[in-house]
Formats: sequence, structure tokens, C-alpha cells
Amino acid sequence: MAFYRKNIGGLHQAVRVALGIAVAIAAFVYPAGVTAWLVALGGAGFALTGLVGYCPMCAMAGIGRGGVS
Repeated sequence: MAFYRKNIGGLHQAVRVALGIAVAIAAFVYPAGVTAWLVALGGAGFALTGLVGYCPMCAMAGIGRGGVS
């Protein structure tokens, strides 16, 4: 039993993973120091939402595959 219901579809998941990884990599190419780590952490979090198929912000906004409850 899952603790959450997936609220993003397959294409959305793939885009989130790709963009999240790209942002995390770019974070270490362009900015330096603490900024790079914060941006990389944000990118990793974005990719993680794609991997699990659940976005907390989409859930709060009522956006998702199941519609508004």
C-alpha cells in the first residue's frame, strides 16, 4: 500500500527527471560555493518528484491525474 497517490503522468515524470538532473549538473558548472549546492539540491528534489510520481505542490494546488477531489 502506498502512502500517496501518484499525481503526475509518465511524460511529466520523464520531463521532471531530465530537467532535475540537468539543473543539478548545471549547478556545478556555472555558480560556485553554497549557491551551487542549493541549486543542485533543488534539481535533485525536482528529479525525485519525477521518480516517485508525486509532487506535493501539485497536490496542494489540486493538479493531478485524479482530478480535484
